[in-house]
Amino acid sequence: MEYSIDENSAVQNLMDLLAADGPSGGEGPVADVVKQKLLAAGCQSKWIRENAGLRRLPKDFTIGNLIVKIPGTARAPRIMFSAHLDTVPICRGAIPIRKGDRILPKGRTGLGGDNRASVAAVVTMAQTILQNNLPHPPLTLLFTVGEENGLHGSKAFRPSEGGHPVMCFNLDGSGERGGVIGALGAVRWIAEIHGKSVHAAINPEGGVSAAVIAANAIASLKADGWFGRIDKMSCKGTANVGTMVGGEVDNQVMDRMTVTGECRSHSSAALKKISNVWKKTFEKAARELKNNQGECGSVEFFTASDYRSFRLKKSEPVVKRFLRAAPQAGRKADTEVISAGLDANSLNEKGIPTVTFDAGNCHAHDLNEYVEIPRYLEACNLTTVLATEI
Repeated sequence: MEYSIDENSAVQNLMDLLAADGPSGGEGPVADVVKQKLLAAGCQSKWIRENAGLRRLPKDFTIGNLIVKIPGTARAPRIMFSAHLDTVPICRGAIPIRKGDRILPKGRTGLGGDNRASVAAVVTMAQTILQNNLPHPPLTLLFTVGEENGLHGSKAFRPSEGGHPVMCFNLDGSGERGGVIGALGAVRWIAEIHGKSVHAAINPEGGVSAAVIAANAIASLKADGWFGRIDKMSCKGTANVGTMVGGEVDNQVMDRMTVTGECRSHSSAALKKISNVWKKTFEKAARELKNNQGECGSVEFFTASDYRSFRLKKSEPVVKRFLRAAPQAGRKADTEVISAGLDANSLNEKGIPTVTFDAGNCHAHDLNEYVEIPRYLEACNLTTVLATEI
């Protein structure tokens, strides 16, 4: 059936969604815009589920995932489309303006094109299908919360909530990229460092400084090539310190410090190796720093998997479907593997093969962020082609 994307409506969807407030954990206003637009396009309220997985999300989250299940016009396996609702703090108060073929923030804020351009593309696809009565398989639209601060929504999502889709297309990313068929995994870690407190002026020799233990450990990791980008023979990845908090007053040798960070790699074996090196290095630094009585500090090092790496084969049905559809929407039939984490990590881990592609956003998490309208409209077309292939 012949159809065309209503470009004016598609751009208006994007402008409206960019203007809605929706930080991680507080996505209610942008979810409301999504619901209003879908209902106006002919979506039935019984197809919409709000606050899905809310009890499985952090306690300060105000809403859960928004899930829309659109019945199919043909007997075919269910396909899912996902996009995250939240934006990073730099986008707070963003006012979108159009200049030529770009949408920019009016003031000194980020724009929030990551990921509102993707949300708008999915909404435009649904509008196009419903308003033109296009044949389609059963569709699930998953709008996740809390992606930016930990993939929380996709981790809380259960395949049964989405009607057990056989595949998913996740819209996300910054800059032009092909279909993402692989991404790295990550481990978060916490080092609880214990030293010995004494008066820093009267008896400094009797203290064991938690700050020095942390400094020695980090300096050793940096010197040995285990900090930042890591390329140690077959062990490749990255590692970083994110926060360091400790101490109470200036005249007390610091007896406690908490250090947090992450390790990432495309290889699960390398990820395990990197995090283990960090653990052993912190423990060694604690043992080696001693006071004048021969007493040393100690470290409790905790690790937790944040998300697992994945890599799809080009023979996977979801990849083949993407490669068939991309040229029809004016995009190259390319695939790639990226060094980042995204909702697709969680969805692939849950057994839903997922390919990710961009919706025209550029320079995410930056004051120079913008959305390239022609690229965004390609994403609207690509999403619609993917959703109507039977």
